[in-house]
Amino acid sequence: MAASSSKRRHKVRRRADMSLLGGIRPPIAVLSALLLSLAGITALGLGKASQDSVPKAVLTSQQHFAEDGAVTMRASIDESVTDLTRTAGLFNAGEPATPDAVLDKIGSVYQKWTGTAVVEIESGRMLAARGENVPVTAIDTSKLAEKDGLSPRIVRLQNGESRLLAFALLSWPDRPQQLLIASNSLRFPGVSRGQFRSIAVVDTTGHILSRDGVQEPEQVKTAKQREDAKRSAKQLTAFAKTAATKTAQHPLKAKEPGSGGFPGVSGSLRGNTFRGDRAVAGYAALAGPQPGEGTVATALGLTVVAMVDVAEDPTRVAGPFFGLVSAAALLLIGALAVALLLGTVQRPLLKLFLESRRLTRGDLTRPVSVPRFGETARIGRALERLRRQLLGEPADAGAAASDAGRPGRRSRLGSRALIVICGVLLLAWSAPMLLLFNRADSTVAVPEQVVSDQRERTHTISDRVRRALNEGHADLVSVASLIGNRTSSDDMEKVLERTRIEHQRYRSIYVRSADGTVQARSGEKPHALPGGAKDKPLTQPITVLNKSGKEPSIAGYAEIPGRNGAMVIGEFRIDFINGLLKRPGLGQIRVVDSEHRVIGGNSGYLAFDSLPKRLDELVSGTNQRVGMNAPAGSVVYRDGDGVQISAASPFAGGGAAKQLRWTVVSWQPASGLAIPEYSLQNRTVLAGLLGITAAVACLGWLYIVVVRPLRELAGQAESLADGDRRTVLFPHHHDEVGAVTRSLEIVRQQLQEQRKRDSAPLVGRN
Repeated sequence: MAASSSKRRHKVRRRADMSLLGGIRPPIAVLSALLLSLAGITALGLGKASQDSVPKAVLTSQQHFAEDGAVTMRASIDESVTDLTRTAGLFNAGEPATPDAVLDKIGSVYQKWTGTAVVEIESGRMLAARGENVPVTAIDTSKLAEKDGLSPRIVRLQNGESRLLAFALLSWPDRPQQLLIASNSLRFPGVSRGQFRSIAVVDTTGHILSRDGVQEPEQVKTAKQREDAKRSAKQLTAFAKTAATKTAQHPLKAKEPGSGGFPGVSGSLRGNTFRGDRAVAGYAALAGPQPGEGTVATALGLTVVAMVDVAEDPTRVAGPFFGLVSAAALLLIGALAVALLLGTVQRPLLKLFLESRRLTRGDLTRPVSVPRFGETARIGRALERLRRQLLGEPADAGAAASDAGRPGRRSRLGSRALIVICGVLLLAWSAPMLLLFNRADSTVAVPEQVVSDQRERTHTISDRVRRALNEGHADLVSVASLIGNRTSSDDMEKVLERTRIEHQRYRSIYVRSADGTVQARSGEKPHALPGGAKDKPLTQPITVLNKSGKEPSIAGYAEIPGRNGAMVIGEFRIDFINGLLKRPGLGQIRVVDSEHRVIGGNSGYLAFDSLPKRLDELVSGTNQRVGMNAPAGSVVYRDGDGVQISAASPFAGGGAAKQLRWTVVSWQPASGLAIPEYSLQNRTVLAGLLGITAAVACLGWLYIVVVRPLRELAGQAESLADGDRRTVLFPHHHDEVGAVTRSLEIVRQQLQEQRKRDSAPLVGRN
């Protein structure tokens, strides 16, 4: 008997302890902890006393600028090597040519090399040369047979400048092997620096191989200019050393987890302050088009560094006052909400739990302490009636006595309404943070450097597309001149196939006769091209074949000398053009034709679609300024759609592609940039979201675990007090509500036993 009593007491104690793990305490405790944490985050995040004098958006923009330079240089070097190798291969496949003829043909097709030469490998004798002197003495012809003997290399001239040398073999039967050499400077083709930027190429040791935009101290006149030139040169040298060290690491280790975009190592640097301007720089190593994919250019180990002076802004977006006031308001509102939950929900429920336990132990002398309102008040009144019934009073008498002691009808303010009130209190803090405070669109000051970089980078991409099309046309001219009098379809197809494989820009390349017959083809089926016997002749070397459809069809052509109007035609892949536009940090990019219809883009677009009205006006205005030394334009729009940075740049250089009169347009919302005003707005919105999330999670938890079972229990308790002795009460959870439910079940069983005892003598008399 004693053992059974001990087990019962242990079971009751364990159930009482279990209520501490669930029930009403954890949701309120978690809500209190979350509100305290959110107040701390608000005070620290929004109450930051100062900000960086150079916005992060400016640093990121310099990084993207350096990446553009690295992509352009890598593509230029690879294209140069490929063109030289392919041209030599086409010469090798034909009849032997003299060195002078080879160099003349190369010079007439390509104007990219500063110097070319042909050297006899066995003797080292120079056979022909064009342009500037090629440093052939720096080449060891005995090592050309090695694995990397024909790889491009960088040599240093006596005047301190550097040259990039590319090689290809000229080989015919019964003739000594010759080495075709092309020399070029390490300049940035088509990279728009802007007015105040310096850009440099750095080797693996941090030595500057070439630089643009930095004045030499001896070239300026005034002492101030010499001081500025020395400072800029010194700062650029320091950036070069740091960048070379950083780009030496592995790309995966150098990047933050989850970051994408540029496949190589890149970043930004902060320099010293001088006369209110701080030097900032971006750096990027030459990387392949795909992560982990190397090219002949990436093997050189070069790094691009772009430096610019940015005026510092010492003003603050927001001082500590707003963050501290917001945190204090949250603490006040949170304390009021938690106090309301403690005083009107938790404390009455715990008191009810103790009163119900007292009745089950047989302590019926004292009346039940009834809470003031809500479901706990209903349960408390039912317990008082049950106490009287356990003392022998009938159910009707207990109801009458309970109603007599109640000051009015059932209270309408239940636990559900109290939770709603607490939610409204917390929403009163979270909603303004989410929707009203720190709206940046009306107050943001977009850094001038960011707007300038948008313009210059757009111009760089425009020039890159133009040069790529010009390169494609130059390839067609080279193929046409080398095909010459070859009439065999097999011979022509070999040349075409080799060109298409080496240059991935073509979807189809073919030879067409003057009457429109395709004589040889490599790649996909050609589109319908005008210029046949019954069509008007082609007037532009590069043209768009269609004006509607799912994608534009762009083709270039070059007439074959001595073939009576026969021509080599190459149709460009639209994915090749779109791939040139995929640069991070510029937003949406479109290529439009002379009628402002969309030709290509870096993301989803409709071919031949029209631009939005304001961008159409920007393109028109920029095209009118081309002749005024302003090849690109930019503007910041402020309207109902927010703040937007836009730029446009038409084809400004020469070549076959200039006649297309295309324009590259880019635009992006300023809210996507790391500008201080938007950073503050984002932190404010985040605080509001966290406040709403904490309120919904904890109050919803409290409603599901406590309030809903409590409302159900209130109805069951009133039914039991009204005389329902058959309905068994089962607890849903081992918490305070469950404990009260178990106590009511015990009372129900006691009342059943009492009724049996009271009815037993009557049964005996019958």
